[in-house]
Amino acid sequence: MTKPQTIQIFLPDGSPTSIREAELTNRLVKAILFPRNKLQEVAKRDMVHFTGVYFLFGSTEDSAKPIVYIGEGEDCFTRIQAHNRNKDFWTHCVIIATKTDEYTKTDGKYLEHYCLAKAKEIGRYDTDNDTGSKKPSISESREYDLLDNFETAKILLATLGYPIFEEKRKAKSNKEIFYCKGKNADAKGELTDDGFLVYKDAKASFEETKGINKWIGILRKKLIEEQILKAENGFYILQQDYIFNSPSAAAATILGRSANGWKEWKDKNGITLDELKRK
Repeated sequence: MTKPQTIQIFLPDGSPTSIREAELTNRLVKAILFPRNKLQEVAKRDMVHFTGVYFLFGSTEDSAKPIVYIGEGEDCFTRIQAHNRNKDFWTHCVIIATKTDEYTKTDGKYLEHYCLAKAKEIGRYDTDNDTGSKKPSISESREYDLLDNFETAKILLATLGYPIFEEKRKAKSNKEIFYCKGKNADAKGELTDDGFLVYKDAKASFEETKGINKWIGILRKKLIEEQILKAENGFYILQQDYIFNSPSAAAATILGRSANGWKEWKDKNGITLDELKRK
C-alpha cells in the first residue's frame, strides 16, 4: 500500500535543475542528484564522498529505453570521476547513501546487487553494466535493514524523476484497462503517470502504411532491433510491458499507421479514452 510521504529537497546552489539533495526527514537514507556538468561543484558536498550506491542515467539515439549504470563505492565520487572519463551516455547521476556515512563496503555491494537485479526485473531502463553483481555474504538482520533502506531509495529516485524501481502496471480493475484493435493488431494496456503502458504479448501490425509519422517508424525500428517487438506468425509480438510517452504513440506503433490514441484506445464497453479521461 502506498501512503502519504513528506520529502524534503534542498537546492545547494538555488537552481531546481542543478544539484538536488532529497530525503525523507525521518529516515536514514538520503539521495543527491547532479547533472554531469556540475561534477566539480558537487565534489564540495560531503555526501558524494560517502559509501553508497550510485546510478548514472542517460540515453542514446539508437536505444528504445533510457539507460542506467548502477555501481557502488566506498567513495562514490572517485568511481564517478572514472566513469566521467570512460562512459559517454550519462547526463545525470544520483548517489544513495546514509546521512551519517554508516554504510560499509559490504552494504554497498549488497545494494548494488539488489538494485541491479530489481532494475532488470522491472525493465523500465536498459542497464549498461557489462556483468551482474555478486551478492555478498551478509547477515539476515542486516539484509532486512538494507531492504528497508531500498524502499526509501526507491521513493527518492522516483521523486527526483527516475522511477527505475516503480512497477509498470497500476490498473486495479478491468475498468482501467483499454484495448486497441485493428485488422492485424490487438493490444491492451493502461494510462499511467509516465504515459501509456502496453501489456506484454500485444500483437502489432507487421506492415506500416506509407503515411505513418516518421518518428513512429523510427521508434518501431528501434523496438524491432532490440527485439522488444519480435516477428511471429505474421505479427510483431511485444515481448515485455512497454511504456510509450503518449496514447497516440502506443496506438500508432501497434497499428502501424498514424493514429489518435485517445480515440483508438477503448475500454471493454467501447468507450474511448478521450470520452473517459478528457471530457
